[in-house]
Amino acid sequence: MMLMVYAVFFLLVSGAPFAQAVTFCPKCGKTSVPYPLSTANGCGLPDYKIRCNSNKQLELETLNGSSYRILSINPGAMIMVIKPSDLMNNSCQTQDMKADGVQLNPSLPFNITSTNTVMYLNCNPILLRSPLDCSDSSPCHQFIDQAEEAKACRNTSLCCSFKAGGSSTSYRIRVWRGGCRGYTSVLNYNPGLPLNQWKYGVEIMWAAPREPSCATRADYDQNSLCLPDPLNSAMSRCLCINNYVWDPVQGVCAKNVPICTDPEGCADNNNRGPLIG
Repeated sequence: MMLMVYAVFFLLVSGAPFAQAVTFCPKCGKTSVPYPLSTANGCGLPDYKIRCNSNKQLELETLNGSSYRILSINPGAMIMVIKPSDLMNNSCQTQDMKADGVQLNPSLPFNITSTNTVMYLNCNPILLRSPLDCSDSSPCHQFIDQAEEAKACRNTSLCCSFKAGGSSTSYRIRVWRGGCRGYTSVLNYNPGLPLNQWKYGVEIMWAAPREPSCATRADYDQNSLCLPDPLNSAMSRCLCINNYVWDPVQGVCAKNVPICTDPEGCADNNNRGPLIG
């Protein structure tokens, strides 16, 4: 036992080299890819996979074969914003209707947040029985009446809106023939703002990654030890030594870990709840 303690102490204080516990992915064009997002095998974490396309733009792939361009990433707040699907030419139907809209995989660590106000377009009158706001004062009417790209929606029967949050599902914005055939999404919708100041997008949050798994000394850094996972004794993780805590943004054990580095403020970050699907 004393020999093991001495060996651990020697590794911590000696000048022996240590490997970085996590690997960041290379830039996609000029855009950095923060941990734990992954664009290739061997970097980031596989459950946090995104894609660097042939135009060197980042995309989030979803179920049913759709992909959405990533407009922005805030690693400190662990959020990304994707571009909503465009309406088809001369039609009040979004291009992703064939995939039933935005469909996230519920087994992966992404969810749609409560920052989004979703505006459903070209809806079946059966939606009048739903809890959605399908009234004449619904914000979707402002979009239809003023947005040039939505002019084909002005002759459709119904539009509805809702603010995300408080739902049993946080993984989809569904569009389908029996319900609504199109949508858009506005971040932090403010009814007092004119249309040209709306910020379009679908905000998606990812869950903070846990410490990386490990098997040998090469798998972890000088501020961690390869120890049994407290939640799963069948595997080991790079757990931080005393006076250090896991930083899920930088992927290291550190002494000072900021809770959030959102430049727009983090007071409401805990209120980004799941979406009504």
